[in-house]
Amino acid sequence: MKITRAAEYAIRCMVYLVRKGKGTLVSRREIAHQAEIPAQFLAKIAQELARAGFIEIRQGAKGGFVLINEPKEMNLLEIVETIIGEISLNESSALLDFCSDPNQCPVHSVWTDATSQLRDTLQGVTFDKISKKGSCISIEKPKSDK
Repeated sequence: MKITRAAEYAIRCMVYLVRKGKGTLVSRREIAHQAEIPAQFLAKIAQELARAGFIEIRQGAKGGFVLINEPKEMNLLEIVETIIGEISLNESSALLDFCSDPNQCPVHSVWTDATSQLRDTLQGVTFDKISKKGSCISIEKPKSDK
């Protein structure tokens, strides 16, 4: 399984918003530029993040995105699954009826366990933990009025 580009961009967007702070309005253009996300792609991702209740989208010339949840209350699993749906490593671990008898299939339990471990790992990584470790995404410094 490979995380999609859309999921990666959603994580970048959320990391940037977390670093700017809950309740801070950030323009779509700024996020797209600083997090290296194509603006049109960001708009689509933001709609999904807003529907899931992670951000608020404000329209207009002075619009943008606002983080509405506490970073400690959001984890990587939630963001990834908002974008791509439930994570599974293969069809056998996602669909009980994929194997003719999952209880007898020697590999089914391996896939199920591996999927659970991946989901647990992503669930254990909250955005406050990520923001404390720094980021490869730079935060634009405000311009001074000199």
